Amino acid sequence: MRFSSRVDISAPNAIARAEQAAKEDGITLDKLNDSNPTKFALAPQSLPTVYAAQPRGQYEARRQLAGFLADRRRRESTLPDAQPVDANRLYLLSSTSQAYSWLMKLLCDAGDIVLAPKPGYPLIESIAALECVQVITYQQRFDGSWIIDTAQLESMLNGPQGAKIRALVLINPNNPTGSYVKPEERETIVRLCAEHEVAIIADEVFYDFPVDPFPGNARLAGEPRVLTFALDGLSKTLAAPHAKVGWIEVSGPELDVDEALKRLDVIADDYLPMSDIIADRLPSFLAEAAQQTARVSDRIQTNAGTLRRMLADDPNGLVSMLRMEGGWNALVRIPSVLDENEVVLRMIRDHRLTGQPGYFFDMTSNGYLAVSLLPQPDRFEHNIAAMLDTVAAMLKE
Repeated sequence: MRFSSRVDISAPNAIARAEQAAKEDGITLDKLNDSNPTKFALAPQSLPTVYAAQPRGQYEARRQLAGFLADRRRRESTLPDAQPVDANRLYLLSSTSQAYSWLMKLLCDAGDIVLAPKPGYPLIESIAALECVQVITYQQRFDGSWIIDTAQLESMLNGPQGAKIRALVLINPNNPTGSYVKPEERETIVRLCAEHEVAIIADEVFYDFPVDPFPGNARLAGEPRVLTFALDGLSKTLAAPHAKVGWIEVSGPELDVDEALKRLDVIADDYLPMSDIIADRLPSFLAEAAQQTARVSDRIQTNAGTLRRMLADDPNGLVSMLRMEGGWNALVRIPSVLDENEVVLRMIRDHRLTGQPGYFFDMTSNGYLAVSLLPQPDRFEHNIAAMLDTVAAMLKE
């Protein structure tokens, strides 16, 4: 597997080697230059604990998280050869956005390429630009359901820029298309990435929210055949973006994983993990996960049913919902004779309601709106009615 040259993993100097030897012999060294105020009774009363930097995140929090993920993996049992969850292969961070940034540092030099899905949320391109990394999109195509164009991926990896491709992003399920990675797509992608020494970055924050999935879906977390970084967090699991808890789970061939961990530790040590205050609360957060996931899923299912009903009952019959397999958002198709930008502007003017048109997500044609399935049911129904009224009014003009 290829890694970036940005991460310095040169051999430790003589002092660092001596310090490590003392640690292995059970000797605790005092430090002439120790500048950790919590060791010298200088921490505030509200934060009385002694801080000990652990780049991957507080070990006890990672152990608790590993237990939670292992239980979830046993319940799902959709990938029988998945590697077991190991606390030492987990990194705690503040968000999946931070995880993307770390992984681009790990895998890419300036000008290298990451492949990302289209349509898709534009976050990856923004982060990549900050890391001086190029994003090239691969296509998801809709034909009654969304499929990944794996032939296009193979052409890219075998093409003139193939040597600069360092990672392939899979969002499982994708946003806003709501499509899971199908088993046959997974097999092709894993094979291609292994052959070309390309890592997989699997963003699975929406995985727990199926709506109308196909059989055989599985998380990429724990994938053993190619170096895989699975991203997840409490932002979606708890419906709590302000909790600011995310994680990376590393899996794949042992030699690749060992090298990745060694290099990722350097990055983690420079940026340091999430606050110990949040890490200490992680067990209580995880205890709420099942209840919160079920609560959000009920809301999504209710509103998805309402959306289908309202579109079916609309006398004009000109707006449809694309098949949504999972996630929080649905895509609706409006008549392409209407400019989707103008539709949103008209909703703002007439109904004090805004939205995201399809071009925000690089849809290949005009005529789409993204619809969140999270609002309270009465508010959701009101907003869908406003959208339908706007479309009808504009078609009459």
